[in-house]
Formats: sequence, C-alpha cells, structure tokens
Amino acid sequence: MSYRKGPHTVYDLKCHVVWITKYRKPILRGEVAQRLRELVRQTCASLEVYIVSGHVAADHVHLLLSVPPQLSVSELMQHVKGRSSRRLLDEFSDLNRQFWGKHIWARGYFAASSGNVTDEIIKQYIESQGQHLPPPGEGSFQIGDE
Repeated sequence: MSYRKGPHTVYDLKCHVVWITKYRKPILRGEVAQRLRELVRQTCASLEVYIVSGHVAADHVHLLLSVPPQLSVSELMQHVKGRSSRRLLDEFSDLNRQFWGKHIWARGYFAASSGNVTDEIIKQYIESQGQHLPPPGEGSFQIGDE
C-alpha cells in the first residue's frame, strides 16, 4: 500500500466516479474519446489527482482516482466535466449540432469511496481502542482512557 503525502497529511483517498453523456448519446468514440482522455488527464494532473484506472465507453466514463484531501469530489467533477465539455464543443463542431445548450454531459455523476480496508475492519479497529464498554446511551462512539 502506498500512501501519498502532503505538507501536513498522509493519505490514501480513492474514489470511483462515473458520468454519462447527455441523452446517453454514444459520441465518445475515435478522436473525441482520445481527446477526452487527454483533457481528463490534464485536468487531474493540474489538481494533483492521480488516475489509478479509467475507461471511456461510448456514452459514459469510469475513473478510479486518488484524490488529495483538500479537494472535494464535487469540485473535482465540476472541473473535469466543465473543462472537457467546453473544450470538446470548441474542437469538434459536430458535437454542437447534437448538444444544443452547450452541455455534453448529463447532470450529476456517481461517486463511491474506495480503499484497501473495509468498513467492518475500520469499525473493529475503532472499537478495539477502548478497553471498557461505553456507558449506557453512548452507543458505539467511545471515549478512551486519559
């Protein structure tokens, strides 16, 4: 497992994101798909986001990303979708006829966190930190011995 390091952080935050073309139009082929891949790589590099894995299908994109903690997923997707949409519409005049309103991407996206450790393992680790049972009514949010 390799952790990334920042000035005051050590982290391994991975996120799986998926977004689709408007109307699910299968336009991400050939030169358009290649240019999209290049634009996504450039945008991610400028935001210090590492692309672990990715796939451009005809009507959607999947990415597994390593994201720095100061960058929210919504901010990342705003940059990736916004920049790629603008550039693709500027560079491929064919797309302007298919996507009136200057939007290639459908609204929204899918995002799920990912990691090497499951929720159950993290829960067990946290619960093993205290040697005593929590007082009644405290649930599973314990305070350690001082």
